[in-house]
Order: sequence, then structure tokens, then C-alpha cells
Amino acid sequence: SSVEAAAARISGLAAKTPVLTSTSLDVLCSSGGGSPNSDLAAAHSDQNTDASLPRSTSIGSSTSRRRSLFFKVEALQRTGSFKFRGALNAVLSLRDDILAERRSTASAGSDSDEDINVVTHSSGNHAQALALAARIASSIDGSAGPKVNATICMPRNAPVVKRNAVSGFGGEIITTENSNDAREEMADRIVEERNAEFIHPSEDPRVIAGQGTASLELVEQVREILRERVEHCNGASRRLDSSTLSSVDKPLDAVIIPVGGGGLAAGNTIALRGLLGDEVKIILAEPKELDDAKRSREKGELLGHDKNNKLDSVADGLKTTLGPNTWPVVRDFVDDIITVSEEDILRATKIVWERLKVCIEPSAGVGVAVAMSKEFAQKYRLEDGIVNVGVVLCGGNVDVIKVCKLMEKMGI
Repeated sequence: SSVEAAAARISGLAAKTPVLTSTSLDVLCSSGGGSPNSDLAAAHSDQNTDASLPRSTSIGSSTSRRRSLFFKVEALQRTGSFKFRGALNAVLSLRDDILAERRSTASAGSDSDEDINVVTHSSGNHAQALALAARIASSIDGSAGPKVNATICMPRNAPVVKRNAVSGFGGEIITTENSNDAREEMADRIVEERNAEFIHPSEDPRVIAGQGTASLELVEQVREILRERVEHCNGASRRLDSSTLSSVDKPLDAVIIPVGGGGLAAGNTIALRGLLGDEVKIILAEPKELDDAKRSREKGELLGHDKNNKLDSVADGLKTTLGPNTWPVVRDFVDDIITVSEEDILRATKIVWERLKVCIEPSAGVGVAVAMSKEFAQKYRLEDGIVNVGVVLCGGNVDVIKVCKLMEKMGI
């Protein structure tokens, strides 16, 4: 219910991001986890790659079936990532609560026009998302409503492009030293000095609910694509097997979600379990170099990064670890966590650039790499009914030149 409430709250303000498909990626991810190079060669020879058109390749006899992948492109969300959903829901929820409280105490002479202050610490996507969310919340009632001010504690080494984006969206940046402790201490200070509300990038329940709205959209969008495929086959008088006819009711057999701090993973797991129950397999995707979620799940307790881990991953958006609110959801409701190498991540990122024509960041490439992996192919077999697979492409804020240099260095 919290995810559905979030969807209603952010409707018309957050983008309803598209779901794209690609025949060549379907072929690649139906190959049983073979050699990436040989599979890519075969996939590249398939010219039916229009990502916007419903296709009938998985419709018909079981002998001709292959996986159908459905990519939820959060790279095309406002601010370039899914983070905007959670930040917007958190800010609007806070605004509603504060205004309701002010109205209830209006007779006591409270100032209903007093500014609302929010603060966070972030060097990336959440910083931009919160800044834009605050600007939108400030404009809802025009000049009649309170202004929402966003303060972002950012380290000195934060990329200039991201600092500029935060400033452009109207956020106030307070620069700190390059440590988590420094950012957290400054955020705590702002909370005290400005009576501000701290909005955590992944642990805030309002943020988690907002992130889950991506899967509400994904399920309905996949249902619509499947309906169109069935109608196309009916028009062509093709015979449909029973699994195809029932697939509209159970549109997704598995969903792959990148995991870092766990806000995206937890919110979408909650949404998917509510919509599809235990029938859908939920697999989290994580870099091998940032494997705190996988190790936590294997040990049955919340772990941070290994003390010797240099956190050297191209998927820098997934460096944050699970926390006390996201960990229980991952522990109790996720089916599996699969890790992939840096080369796998970069190769998958490049494939999406080439085949879907979407410039995702490597953190989004992690989920695609899992879909292409031998481990996924062996555990979740096409023969066992894992046909329709959703993949959340979490963001597109990427330094293309830097990533291309890494690809060139690895010979990709």
C-alpha cells in the first residue's frame, strides 16, 4: 500500500519510463551462458532489434521459444536515475505531513508559510534527485505554499558535472572532506541548525516506497506488450501454447535488480511480491568487487564491505551497503543474489549502448551482465519456465569518455 500511495503521489511529476525490448539481447540471453563473443556475433547478425516494437518471437510452440527480456529504462527518468522516484515521494510526503500539522495548529498562531528544509549527504544521483524534488515541491501551490529548501553535503572530490546539476536544480551544496564521517557529521549539523529533515538515500521508508513504483509500472507495461504479441499472433492465425495464453496474468517469471544501498532492491521487491506473489523470481545483481549483499545473505546477518576491499568497481553507484531497513527485505523476500566481474559489467554496458541505443551507466549494466551470465542461465532455465525476464536499468549518469577508456583497456 505504501508503494501504491507513492505512485499516486508522484504521478505526473516523475516520468513513466519506457520498457524496451531487443531481439538480439533475447537471443544472447537464451544461449545458456556461452561465450560472450560468439553469442554476440550471432546476436549482431539478427537485424530485428527495434526496441519499441512488440515481437512474437516467444509466442508459439515451445520448441521455438526463447527468453524475452523487458528493460525498464530508469536511465530516462528525470535526473537520469530511479533515485528521483524515492526523493520525490519523500519530499512530497514530508510536505503533506508538515502542512497537515500546521493546519491543525493554525489557531495557535503557527506560521504556515515557513520554509521546509531537507538535507542529505550524497555525491551522486540522490543529490540531484533531492534538489529537483525540492524545487518541484516548492512550486506545487505557486507562491501560496511553503518553499522547500534542499541542502546537499557533498565531498570535495564529487564530480563537477554532478555538483553543477545539483546547483542547477536549486540545491545548496555544502562541501565536506572526502569521507563518509565528514558528510554525515555535516548533515547532522544542518538538521540541528535549520530544523531540517534528513532524507537518507536508501534507508528512508518513503524513499524505498518511491523506488518501488518502477515495478508497478513494469508489470503493467509488460502485460500490455504481451497482449499486443498475442493479438499479433491471433491476427496471423498462429497457434498459441497454454503458457503463452496465461502469461498476461503472470507477465514476469523473473526480475533482475541492481543492489547497492538496497533502496531500489527493497522497494521493488515489496512491489513485486505484492503484485505477483512468490511466482516471480527476484534476483539481485551485484559487482563481485562490491559483494556485501551477497555475503550478508550467505551468512544470514548484515555485513559491510570487507575491510580489505578497495571498492574499486566501475559500478560506482553500487558502493553503498545495505542498512537496517533494506536488509530484512533482501534477507526474507529475495530469491538470489548473483555477482558479476568488472569485464562482464563493461561488456554488458556496451551491448546496451549498441543494441538498445540507451546510454546507461555501468551500475545499470550489472543487471544486464547477470541476465547474460552462465550462473543465471543454469539456475533459471528456460526449460523450467523462466521465459519473461525484467531487468531494471537503474541509471544513465555516466562519464562516457572514462568508461570507454576502461572498455578499451580491457579489449572490449
